[in-house]
Parts: sequence; structure tokens; C-alpha cells
Amino acid sequence: MDGNGRWAKARHLPRVVGHQRGVEAVRKLVRSLKDTPIECLTLYAFSSENWKRPEDEVDDLMNMMRKFIKSDLPEFIANDVKLHILGDWRGLAPDIVALLDDALAQTAKGKRTLAVALNYGSQHEIARAATKAAAEGEITAESIERHLDTAPLPPLDLLIRTSGEVRLSNFLLWQCAYAEMIFTDVLWPDFTPAHLNDALEEFARRERRYGGR
Repeated sequence: MDGNGRWAKARHLPRVVGHQRGVEAVRKLVRSLKDTPIECLTLYAFSSENWKRPEDEVDDLMNMMRKFIKSDLPEFIANDVKLHILGDWRGLAPDIVALLDDALAQTAKGKRTLAVALNYGSQHEIARAATKAAAEGEITAESIERHLDTAPLPPLDLLIRTSGEVRLSNFLLWQCAYAEMIFTDVLWPDFTPAHLNDALEEFARRERRYGGR
């Protein structure tokens, strides 16, 4: 979900306003999935590298996270959405960890999944999974996959990155092995359910061979 800061800068607004509009884009997108066959939507909300940002911006992001969890949890429950967290999220502030623990418990029986990557870095995820696999015995692709943060989720089919950047930025590197990718110039606050539908139509036109002919 890239481009919040550039969206705000283009409008001569504080970066925090761009992040706030980004949260609204998340809400609209999640709500639009209610009547679709999509099983799981994964959002890269806060990377392990984002701690390098200015302290006031990190504080703004953490406060928005607190507000989002509190305000949107009832809607998740009402719409049968299960929350799943990727990353070292227990390294966040204790009150945020408590909020997430509660949200995970209250949404555990949901039929569709919203996965959120918090304090997440894919290289670290793979290293953690490989360490756990090694402790059990032989390291194989299968043993690593069993210990990835995404182990309970369906395979990744489509990755979308907004704002014109054409790189993965340490996101789901293992899971992207055979995923389709779409890069769009649209900044995240402007990304709408219509843009998602366009991406899904493009995905449907692609032929997926997984290394075959």
C-alpha cells in the first residue's frame, strides 16, 4: 500500500493526512470484498524497515493502528472476517499487542481472512521459518513453508503494488515464487475497489503455467 506520503505532498498536506486517507482506502476495499469469492486479502501495513522513519511519523502510524483496531473490530465480526497477523507483531507496544490478541480471538471463526503484515520483513520471516525447520530435522521447501507466517493462508495468487514502484520491498518473497504481479501508478489513497476489479480482470487473462508449457 504505497504512496500515502506522495499523495499528501502533492496536495501540500502533512504526511499524516496521507496515512489517514490510506486507512480510508483500506476500509473501502475490505468492505467491497463482502460479496466476492476472494478468500484472503493481505495488506502490508508496517514493515520492519519502517522504524527508520521519523519518530513522529511512526507515532502517528501506531496511533492510527490503535484507532483502526478499536473502530473496525465490530465490523470484522459482523462480516465474518478473520484477522491474521504476519510479522514480529509482538514486538509492538504492549497495548497494541493486547488489542491484536483480543481481535484475533474475537474473529477466530471468520470465514474470510484479512491478513495484515505488521513489523514484517520477508527475509526475517524466511530465516525464522528455516531455523524452526532445522530444529525439527531436515530443511526442505515443505518444512520451511510449514513455519512461515502465511502457513494457515491459501497460496498467494496475485500481488498488487501501488504508486509506480516496481519492486517487492521485502514483502512475501517466498510466497511470490509463482504469484502474478501487477504494478500500478495509482497512489494508495486513490486506490479503489474499481482498481482492484481491473487488476482481477488482468489476472484472469493471464495464463499460469508454474514452470510448465
